[in-house]
Amino acid sequence: MYLMRKLTTALALSAALTTAAFAQDIVLKSSDTHPDGYPTVEAVKYMGELLKERSNGRIAVEVYHSAQLGEEKDTIEQTRAGVIDLNRVSMGPFNGLVPETRVVSLPYIFRSTDHMHKVMDGDVGQEILAGFEPHGLVGLAYYDGGARSFYNSQKPITSVEDLKGMKFRVMQSDIFVDMVNALGANAVPLPYGEVYSSIETGVIDGAENNFPSYESAKHSEVAKHYSLDEHLIVPEVLVMAKSSWDKLSPEDQALVKQAAKDSVQKQRELWEAREVESRKMVEAAGSTITTPDKQPFIDAMGPVYEKHVTDEKLKSLVERIRAVQ
Repeated sequence: MYLMRKLTTALALSAALTTAAFAQDIVLKSSDTHPDGYPTVEAVKYMGELLKERSNGRIAVEVYHSAQLGEEKDTIEQTRAGVIDLNRVSMGPFNGLVPETRVVSLPYIFRSTDHMHKVMDGDVGQEILAGFEPHGLVGLAYYDGGARSFYNSQKPITSVEDLKGMKFRVMQSDIFVDMVNALGANAVPLPYGEVYSSIETGVIDGAENNFPSYESAKHSEVAKHYSLDEHLIVPEVLVMAKSSWDKLSPEDQALVKQAAKDSVQKQRELWEAREVESRKMVEAAGSTITTPDKQPFIDAMGPVYEKHVTDEKLKSLVERIRAVQ
């Protein structure tokens, strides 16, 4: 009887230890709308490698690319609900949720990519990341999203006047809609996955994005005219579900935050190389690239700033960003 009780106790202890061991294994599910091999996808994979190494295999990241878990607007809600743990998302869809993201989504707010890096790596960037937490999200890091420009299936765009009456897809963001309308064109908010067929069938004339997206999504096949107006240099953001974050120990939270931070330089290097490669690819495939005078585009943005930069906090952010040298 004594031996039986001892064996039962040993088995129970063994089961408890096994359960505890399994409980320590953490798999973070991550979403990205871009295809496999895209710089943001590869950066999150790299973050996962760092986490696996630094946690001795306890923490892993599973990256679901190519909008496998849904388009960005849907995955934001899934992340806030804790269904998705990590999410690499464009800033635009957050504009209605996190007011601070409106400022870095403004056209021509950044003078260059270097200017954007200095801003987002500093106090302003940290302040904006903190703005996600009241909405069920933890901001971890910023990735490069390149300079966005217009492309279309109809004609080269060499001036603001050439945009008049044309229909362009934009992200589901009021700022992006107002920006296109201020230029005399018609903004059509659409999910990213619908752009190719919408251009092909004439529902829209074109869209606006960076070279890697223009190339990787095959939009260059149906919209051969790319205009390098660079109206937006918008950082992208990597966020984590607050509910998933809260389940981690302080030590594991530190590991996740550091791995995310360490993935940024990797993403920037991949991005810079991919931009050059993508431009060469679309030019070789027959796309024409024009470079209009940007000043008339900049001058047309006054009403956009007036409408979307209304309170003192956002006005202060605009001035602080402009003051960064």
